[in-house]
Amino acid sequence: MKVSLSWLREYVDLPASLSAAELEKALIGLGIEVESVVDQAATVSGDLVVGRVLEIEELTGFKKPIRFNLVDVGNPEPQEIICGARNYAVGDLVAVILPGGELPGGFKIGARKTYGKTSAGMICSAAELGLSGDHSGIIVLPPGVAEPGTDARPIVGLDDVLVDVEITPDRGYEMSIRGLARELSYAFDSAYRDPGGLPFAAGTAEPPYPVTVEDTVGCDRFAARVVRGIDPNAPSPEWMQRRLVAAGIRTISLPVDITNYLMLETGQPMHVFDLDRLRGGLVVRRAHHGEKLTTLDGVTRVLDAEDMVILDDSGPVSLAAVMGGETSEWHQGTVNVLLEAAHWDPVMVGRTARRHRLFSEAAKRWERGVDSRLPLVALERAVAILTEYAGGTVDERVLDLDHVQPPAPVRLDPALPSRRIGVPYPAERVVELLTRIGCTVEGADPLVVTPPSWRPDLLAPADLVEEVARLGGYDAIPSILPLAPGGRGLTPAQRRRRSVGRALAEAGCVEVLSYPFVSPSVHDAFGLAPDDPRRSAARLTNPLSEEEPQLRTSLLPTLLGALKRNLGRGHRDLALYEIGTVFRPHLSAVAPPEMGVEHRPSDADWAAANDIVPEQPWHLAVVFAGAIEPAGWWGAGRPAGWADAVEAARIAVSAAGLPADRVRVESAEYAPWHPGRCAAVLVDDVTVGYAGELHPAVVSALELPRRTCAVELDLDALPPAPVVQSVRLATFPPALIDVALIVDANVPAAQVQDSLVAGAGDLLETVHLFDVYTDAQLGQGKRSLAYKLTFRAPDRTLTVEEAVAARDAAVAAAASRHGAVLRGA
Repeated sequence: MKVSLSWLREYVDLPASLSAAELEKALIGLGIEVESVVDQAATVSGDLVVGRVLEIEELTGFKKPIRFNLVDVGNPEPQEIICGARNYAVGDLVAVILPGGELPGGFKIGARKTYGKTSAGMICSAAELGLSGDHSGIIVLPPGVAEPGTDARPIVGLDDVLVDVEITPDRGYEMSIRGLARELSYAFDSAYRDPGGLPFAAGTAEPPYPVTVEDTVGCDRFAARVVRGIDPNAPSPEWMQRRLVAAGIRTISLPVDITNYLMLETGQPMHVFDLDRLRGGLVVRRAHHGEKLTTLDGVTRVLDAEDMVILDDSGPVSLAAVMGGETSEWHQGTVNVLLEAAHWDPVMVGRTARRHRLFSEAAKRWERGVDSRLPLVALERAVAILTEYAGGTVDERVLDLDHVQPPAPVRLDPALPSRRIGVPYPAERVVELLTRIGCTVEGADPLVVTPPSWRPDLLAPADLVEEVARLGGYDAIPSILPLAPGGRGLTPAQRRRRSVGRALAEAGCVEVLSYPFVSPSVHDAFGLAPDDPRRSAARLTNPLSEEEPQLRTSLLPTLLGALKRNLGRGHRDLALYEIGTVFRPHLSAVAPPEMGVEHRPSDADWAAANDIVPEQPWHLAVVFAGAIEPAGWWGAGRPAGWADAVEAARIAVSAAGLPADRVRVESAEYAPWHPGRCAAVLVDDVTVGYAGELHPAVVSALELPRRTCAVELDLDALPPAPVVQSVRLATFPPALIDVALIVDANVPAAQVQDSLVAGAGDLLETVHLFDVYTDAQLGQGKRSLAYKLTFRAPDRTLTVEEAVAARDAAVAAAASRHGAVLRGA
């Protein structure tokens, strides 16, 4: 919003020596964002002087009338200037910019030969100086206003300062001279004269024109005045045009300019109707769905049932609070006008403006909130200015349909501002600051604060606290960072998820994030049984895509989708992982009855509402495709296999803080994994996930590479990590012994390893499977498992006999449990 400093001074007593920097600082201190502060005198550079026309020579033979002028600009010799305007005569005083000057828009002035004459300078119009949109003629100054050669800037009105501010959405009252002047009165502690407090004519029993308001929620106040017999050709006064142009509003006609001027001054948008073009009484109501209205911009708009319209017997004539219609607008021959000032619902206006993409100046103010007490004041000023400059007769009848509800009081603990801001505000200071902004404050503890009508944003105690801090001075608030209280860092679950993700990234996997939406067909592609609980997925009421309306019950569908997209973009060797939530709905839960917002729901309704919310456990999924070890000059590389998926599961469980002796891997059958290459991951004998190679049918259905592997773990199912006791590091040398055991091919290697650990006793430090061997010489259905055993004593160097005895005990335990035979024995 752009306003002039001289306009602000009409309503607030600002210091006479106020500089642009001081003004900007004051506005910023009030929480108002300043885009720019521009001295208008600087918009025209060079010499802009008063000149007296000495001679005029009419030049003929050209397409348009041209005048060659001799103008006294205070120099010994008169200035020769060509001009095409006709609205001046010999002896008139005019504004002249001399060669070397520059007009707004970067138009540079020099001496040049044109129309057969030399022209050195320009006689300026108001439009050329950026003062108004009037191109009809040059500026003719009053006689005797100044001597030729005098600086013309203060005489033509280029001695003002323009302030461009950005108003936040919650402070609509600042989008007016009235609001900004009031704010500046706080900053400078100076006198303020409220343009909204002027006397006005009250509503009469008989209206000047019949109006019916059917929706008093969308329009809770509608006021109107009638003026007849105005001069349709009366121009807007120069001072009004100058202020409108400075504010960036195009001048149109006196009646329309008055409504725009008062909107800028008071903040009250208005509308002017041609009384003779209305057909019957006006009705204010919600639009009927599908109704049409051609607005002033010439666009025919299809209306929504939420829109508010003003209509007469011919149909809609205005899209209320946003833009008028073509059929009833002021036009060049209008002599009888109906001036309307109303109060509209901000939510309705905001939605209507966005729906039709009509962000008019009026709509911007309505959606931010307008003072409901302004309509009659604005109408009084409008008819006064209109009759002063265009004549006419004012109808003494006044329409005022008022259904405005008074502002609701807010209860405020007087100590709350001090607690929230950290600056001591005594109760007396709180009352003083709130009273300054127009609030009525009663009571002591709590304070009962009634906001003024122009502050619809003050709805809660937090809003009042903000006002106390703002008017008390933001610079009075110390810039001290509060101390972070202990014990409020990451939760154990958050730390676990980060540790798991970091461990997988260090192992060479890449994290992805996918949308949690899936298609119902993915359950068939995964080969899930009809009674598999993973088929029971929550369905979205308004999904982003109708093809993916369900929330995932497993991470694998979305993660495999990411894998497929990367494969389609040329990547062949991939190891991806995701940590995210899955959604498991409660099939037996019943939705509670519809709960309103007027009061807190009952405990029973609240519990019922929470019961239907799906459980959302955190899962981990990892997928592998292509080579896990790339090929190169160093070797042939190695493709990813089911063992890599199992190892990824072990890495994740280890990163979660669980020791290896609590983790067990068993063969399993679980969709969508290959029955012969699927492992169940158990922690303390509880299954927490599965790992292995995907079923060939699943790989085919999803168009993935052969032998694609995957793992999925339920991180929330992992038990808490135990407290790890540090162990004393042994300084004695280890005894390393390898054993190769022949067992049945269907015996899991993990069970054989558990038997070795159980039989070896306390001297066994580590055991590691390093080779799996099959051969016909071993026997049908047999395989060899080779383990590296490390023995160590904490207090001595083991003898060979002690190490061998421990190994034999380990082998004996494996033999008794699984029929293992020491290979080569």
